Amino acid sequence: SPPEEVEDASEPTKRDRSHLENTLKLNEEKPADDVSGVLQRLRKIYHSSIKPLEHSYRYNELRQHEITDGEITSKPMVLFLGPWSVGKSSMINYLLGLDNTPYQLYTGAEPTTSEFTVIMHGPKLKTIEGIVMAADSARSFSPLEKFGQNFLEKLIGIEVPHKLLERVTFVDTPGIIENRKQQERGYPFNDVCQWFIDRADLIFVVFDPTKLDVGLELEMLFRQLKGRESQIRIILNKADSLATQELMRVYGALFWSLAPLINVTEPPRVYVSSFWPHDYHPETHRDLFLKEEISLLEDLNQVIENRMENKIAFIRQHAIRVRIHALLVDRYLQTYKDKMTFFSDGELVFRDIVEDPDRFFIFKSILAKTNVSKFDLPNREAYKDFFGINPITSFKLLSQQCSYMGGCFLEKIEKAITRELPDLLGSIGLGKKPSVLSCDVTGCGETPKNRYRKP
Repeated sequence: SPPEEVEDASEPTKRDRSHLENTLKLNEEKPADDVSGVLQRLRKIYHSSIKPLEHSYRYNELRQHEITDGEITSKPMVLFLGPWSVGKSSMINYLLGLDNTPYQLYTGAEPTTSEFTVIMHGPKLKTIEGIVMAADSARSFSPLEKFGQNFLEKLIGIEVPHKLLERVTFVDTPGIIENRKQQERGYPFNDVCQWFIDRADLIFVVFDPTKLDVGLELEMLFRQLKGRESQIRIILNKADSLATQELMRVYGALFWSLAPLINVTEPPRVYVSSFWPHDYHPETHRDLFLKEEISLLEDLNQVIENRMENKIAFIRQHAIRVRIHALLVDRYLQTYKDKMTFFSDGELVFRDIVEDPDRFFIFKSILAKTNVSKFDLPNREAYKDFFGINPITSFKLLSQQCSYMGGCFLEKIEKAITRELPDLLGSIGLGKKPSVLSCDVTGCGETPKNRYRKP
């Protein structure tokens, strides 16, 4: 019909994609790094040195974070968060070149994504129901079952035969809608977000400069991102829809609203561009937008290249938390045993300790131990809930968690943290050539530092 022809005539021109393919090395026919040996050693350290202590002190009930084998061997995960209709799905379509193909994610002005969509590699295009994904223990999504059937209906997997997805997995999330109550979603949205945040290697928080609305749900989200600042990248998308002066005002306003939510000395990197296939709007800073886009792609590539280091660092961080938890439970138990007399009422004695652990120097005494940072100490309120479910008498002291053949649980986890995992890191570093970033092109400054890598 004639109206359609008119529409075709005004079809916006598409942008050149060669910088995407070059920066993400999509055309390189190189053998994948042989990481299987390192992964096997990592699994062995986890199962023999970390899991026994984690199991014995029921760490999973404190942090709801159980590490499965699927998670140890999974690809890096990139998580897209942000308000609705900021262009998260469009950005994924653009990065993977899915526009106008049957694979593309739905996009539109109204809230379109109500599901958590996991985009992963597969030999042919296929959609997988959330219930099936959670049931497959080989995938890293089986722990999501605990969020219930309502949530699993809102989880969907898409397998796409794309080169980039051989090295990374994308997760698109439902947009944050301010003034929306948690209950209306029918599942614990914040808890699900936390699960993905805890496992993401890179977190893109996307904003639309024409509607910056920082409300309660977004504040809650930034509270959940505490401690993950090094993974966060803020994206001011659709930047070519504003004049330069207006864009600068918005950039300032964004930082002003986010400053109270991110209290770190080094603010997260912000990328200002338009991540979709159409050409930039005329009379806007196309050179700047293109440089920003290449910078972001290099950032993504760096995360993919460092995936093994990040995986080992993640397991080591987990081990540090498990060790602190075990030391704390041990200290609570020791205090309880010291305070108990033949005539005491056990419940009352323990309630005293849980209500005011500082009176018994429980947390202070843990800080005095080696390698414990006050920033890693869990919230003392969390232990009220924890001991509400797990009676103190159901635990053993650390000094009793030893066997003639297996050694002591505490010694094994400490050896993993101080020797085995750092040695595993060192062994990868030997065979790797440093990746060269073309910062003269992008002005991206220093290459991202890996804080866990030995110099």
